[in-house]
Amino acid sequence: MTSLRRRISLRLREALHGYGFIALWIAGFSLFTLVPLIETFRYSLHQVTVTAEGIRLDFTQWANYTRALFTDPNFIERVIGYAIETIVSVPIVLIFSMIIAIFLNLNFKFKGVFRTIFFLPVVITSGPVIRELTAQGATAAPGIANVPAVAEFLAQLPRTLRSPVEYLLTSFILILWFSGVQILIYLSSLQKVDKSIYEAAAIDGASAWEAYWKITLPSLSTANLVNAVYTVITLSHFSENKVIQYIYNQTYAVQGGIGYASAMAFLYFAVMVILLGIVYLFLAGQAKKERD
Repeated sequence: MTSLRRRISLRLREALHGYGFIALWIAGFSLFTLVPLIETFRYSLHQVTVTAEGIRLDFTQWANYTRALFTDPNFIERVIGYAIETIVSVPIVLIFSMIIAIFLNLNFKFKGVFRTIFFLPVVITSGPVIRELTAQGATAAPGIANVPAVAEFLAQLPRTLRSPVEYLLTSFILILWFSGVQILIYLSSLQKVDKSIYEAAAIDGASAWEAYWKITLPSLSTANLVNAVYTVITLSHFSENKVIQYIYNQTYAVQGGIGYASAMAFLYFAVMVILLGIVYLFLAGQAKKERD
């Protein structure tokens, strides 16, 4: 009986310590995220008018949502473009990050310098900096699409594939700009793989290519999932995202308003969640196949 009480007391103390560590985050999330989120959803169900006396709310039910979905082609076009660009960008970022992480995991001189170089874009990609770089064309290579051979190749593609391929060619630098954190995650995962496994595989006659497919890639299944989710979220809240810019511009527009912008924000969030679900199901299924 005494040992049971001690165990319960120990569990209670551990639980209290855990809740104590996250209490500040819960309070901050509730105050600065949850409450504004609920208020934003309330705005999305109203026609919001800012007057000299204050904010006037006229209840419109789901009118803002139906307008965004069925009568605003600009919003739908931008959301579809965002979804296609994200689906195109995520595999490119993951493949590039994995290759660089494997390279940085090797033993060579000035390895720390190269790690800093690849992570440096994460440090400097604040809103004003990336906006200025984008304005000056430093994050894109638009001339590639004007090369005769490339232009002819794009012209032969179906319209549904032309836009994502052109985006990939012209924004390849910007896509790789988002690879710093992913490289670190892959690198940390690679460093946890026991080198004796590779030595045993080499003794059994496995080539480097076979070791990659049989050892390295399966060991990175969790990192693939984490990096894919992180990449989707990063691309979704990027300051130069066309959907975010359109929602922001509609906030105080005459034909828009805070209520309409709030409805578009929730629809955009729903699309992002769907993309995250697709990525999670696909990569989780692949990881399960590799484990089996």
